[in-house]
Amino acid sequence: MTSRPRKFRAQSHRHTAAADQRRRALRAPPPVRSLAGRPRPRRSRQLRDRSWSLSSRLVVFHPSPSARLHAVAHMAKYSSLSAHAGVQRLLSDMALTKLVTMAPRAPCYTLSLPSPPSYKNISGCYGCRLARRAMSVEASQSQPHLGTAVTPTTPPPQRQQQMTARLERGSLLVGGRELLAGAPPNVTLRPADADAAPGAAFLGARAAAPSSRHVFPVGTLASGWRWLSLFRFKIWWMVPATGAGAAAVPAETQMLLLESRDETGSATAEGSTVYALMLPVLDGNFRASLQGSPENELQFCLESGDPEVQTMEAVDAVFINSGDKPFKLMKESMKLVSKIKGTFRHIDDKEIPANLDWFGWCTWDAFYKAVNATGIEEGLQSLREGGAPPRFLIIDDGWQETVDEFKEVDETLREQTVFAQRLTDLKENHKFRGETCKNLGDLVKKIKEKYGVKYVYMWHALLGYWGGVQATSDLMKKYNPKLVYPVQSPGNVANLRDIAMDSLEKFGVGIVDPDKIYEFYNDQHSYLSSVGVDGVKVDVQNVLETLGHGFGGRVVVTQKYQQALEESIAQNFKRNNLICCMSHNSDSIFSALKSAVARASEDFMPREPALQTLHVASVAFNSLLLGEIFIPDWDMFHSKHESAEFHGAARALSGGGIYVSDKPGVHDFNVLKKLVLPDGSILRARYAGRPTRDCLFKDPVMDGKSLLKIWNLNKFSGVIGVFNCQGAGQWVWPVKDIAYVPTSINITGHLSPSDVESIEEIAGHNWNGESAVYAYSSCSLSRLQKHQNLEVSLSTMTCEIYTISPVKVFSEAVQFAPLGLINMFNSGGALDDVSSTADSSATTIHVRCRGPGRFGAYSATRPELCRVRGQQVEFNHAEDGLLTIDLPHCSSHDGDLWNIEIVYRTS
Repeated sequence: MTSRPRKFRAQSHRHTAAADQRRRALRAPPPVRSLAGRPRPRRSRQLRDRSWSLSSRLVVFHPSPSARLHAVAHMAKYSSLSAHAGVQRLLSDMALTKLVTMAPRAPCYTLSLPSPPSYKNISGCYGCRLARRAMSVEASQSQPHLGTAVTPTTPPPQRQQQMTARLERGSLLVGGRELLAGAPPNVTLRPADADAAPGAAFLGARAAAPSSRHVFPVGTLASGWRWLSLFRFKIWWMVPATGAGAAAVPAETQMLLLESRDETGSATAEGSTVYALMLPVLDGNFRASLQGSPENELQFCLESGDPEVQTMEAVDAVFINSGDKPFKLMKESMKLVSKIKGTFRHIDDKEIPANLDWFGWCTWDAFYKAVNATGIEEGLQSLREGGAPPRFLIIDDGWQETVDEFKEVDETLREQTVFAQRLTDLKENHKFRGETCKNLGDLVKKIKEKYGVKYVYMWHALLGYWGGVQATSDLMKKYNPKLVYPVQSPGNVANLRDIAMDSLEKFGVGIVDPDKIYEFYNDQHSYLSSVGVDGVKVDVQNVLETLGHGFGGRVVVTQKYQQALEESIAQNFKRNNLICCMSHNSDSIFSALKSAVARASEDFMPREPALQTLHVASVAFNSLLLGEIFIPDWDMFHSKHESAEFHGAARALSGGGIYVSDKPGVHDFNVLKKLVLPDGSILRARYAGRPTRDCLFKDPVMDGKSLLKIWNLNKFSGVIGVFNCQGAGQWVWPVKDIAYVPTSINITGHLSPSDVESIEEIAGHNWNGESAVYAYSSCSLSRLQKHQNLEVSLSTMTCEIYTISPVKVFSEAVQFAPLGLINMFNSGGALDDVSSTADSSATTIHVRCRGPGRFGAYSATRPELCRVRGQQVEFNHAEDGLLTIDLPHCSSHDGDLWNIEIVYRTS
């Protein structure tokens, strides 16, 4: 089958008497303890000339469109015939390069061009791939990028040279430093956008023969670099790994962030540290990944997933960029790749589902597949009665009509057959039809009207169910299903095998014809929408990468399914109401044009105590990559669990949705009320929660000494969560022969206002660098300069959350920093607006804050009076500067903005 490229429409505590009193009042736990190359072969003339033709500004002619198309087709034919005959292709390459730039738009990749007889459906003939490269170079020379001005400010020549990524005599230089040494002569580098991003480039390579899978060595990592890898430890999910040297880079690495410090090892001086990003991306119908070799070489793997889809050349396989700020580097790089590739969009350019701002409940860990209508009502009622009403509900696996075709299988295989069950109908099963629940529509209507649920999502797998659809079902025949058997790539099995994939390999998957997949999704989603459902959680997505044979390869089939899914969501649901799950492969990540929410790690597993800290570390690190394309979903958790406080604090910083999977009646409302306001709303931070810069290259789970710090921003403050993940578990990959014995480890570390990346974004232009730092558990308040440190000590599986609020000066006299609702984990998320007015007699600070709860702020001086909604109220002002006002519970105003006025008399 011929492969056709597709067309695409984040000083010490002052232990005061006031802090003790506040801690007792809030029933908080005890305070945290604190204290004040090798030579490069000479290139042939042919290669030198070809390189010149691609890097120089090309002359553009304007013949008629028909003439252009005719000329391109003839030159492509000449090129391929010459290659087959062994004739030099220099003339055809250069001529074709000039001809493709005649068109005012990119060349049509679907043009049917001849290819050498020895190739088997090579993905993109040489002419088309050369055309794409030429057009990309021409575009980068002629167009402004990423909102830059038409006449951008050009760095000085020396700085420009230092910033430029370049390949010289087998050495890859980024940010003025050697990153790779000993690159083979078949490795190529081309600029991504020479004007807007001189440090950005694409790494490629050329093979001696066509294949559907290539492994290209690109050299050894130069000394002085340490790295963070996000790699798939099994087919569905990524986890982080850190190290130095290429040999330890895991297979299936999908992001490699590297750091090189100056000779002193300091990372504080501006420009003393260089960060490099190596991002394997999609290259036409192929996807790339990184890996190390025993010979200490870094390699990239390029694969199509279909033996019939082959190539000799990787053109734009690995994106490379560098900078001195890692989070800025990530964001700018992802936006640039998005613009160049056009197969995905940055999260800034997507519609965000409204349910993320409301507390949710998922049925999975509460019932697993035994979910039923009565249990759902009981769960909603018990949460509502406790003061944490869910406004968002996910009815997970267990509601669909499925069949087990393997009932007679040997008992030893029964566990595997669970994943081979297939979908037989698009409507609900018998558990949602009966006396207590007439049908799904009846249930959805009831829970919205009776329990105040705003959004109901239903779960389904990307292929319908785990084992796909039943190919022999009368209701499924219209979608032309067929039974196929997954084939895992070497990368899938290089790390940890998965029982679900072992099952599907054995029993097969009923796959819907890709040409019918939109019809399949539209039929299912239109039915769900008609009964009041608002969106879907779509699981088991990565299975598609194993089913590319005969469908044009893994990238082609993934993009066809993904586009159909997103179009169906847009057609049938009011908002972009989709959660992607089990989708951590680059095929899916870099095909997400509209999808805005994706699960950030493997499931929360309440029965696995050794996996709790791994979960928190994984979601934070994975959000470095995922958070640039999606709102990362840090998954559900149990509010009544030994790790509930730990998970709850992490979810408060995640920037994503917050939902639990408690069994009905089994809740800890002391935890929930730190996350959920009485109206069911949550205080969601602005970005994806991510590790602080000084944590990026450390192992917070197993090195025995590092704390995990996660930062985020609110509208007027930053927030840092400090977590001790040491001693409670170990990474599941690589597999250890000896079972891990949990232990308790007390660790002391530091945090600083400067850990909140881009805090200047909220501080304003006149900020003097001082911040008020409020510790949630110890109720202590400190005033720190930007680079001052605060010491924190934590035992295993404990945490502390710090609100970092820049101190601002109003009317040249009042020093003030709002904290928000200090009884909530993410207190600053409650702040909506802060402003001031002044006259000759007084300065008044106006705050709009969500409520109810205890409002807190730092105030250097005691105010004259405070008013809430125009009424004077009592307040407390402590010796450390903490100003507090109680915003009372009032059902008619829960979740509303409270207008607070704080008045200072002019002396």
